Amino acid sequence: MKNKIKIVRKKLGMTQEQLAEKCGVVRQTINSIENDKYDPTLELAFKLSKTLNMKVDELFYYE
Repeated sequence: MKNKIKIVRKKLGMTQEQLAEKCGVVRQTINSIENDKYDPTLELAFKLSKTLNMKVDELFYYE
């Protein structure tokens, strides 16, 4: 599964650390998700989409 987290996060001027804190995870988790090394749980995917003001299906996509 691919995602647009890094692009959206940078547009919002947010660091990985800030995003991680708002979603209740560590920075390394955000890094792994952004680099397609880890697929988040459904709960985390919803937290990320809410924090980044996007729908889940806009933030994540399948190639």
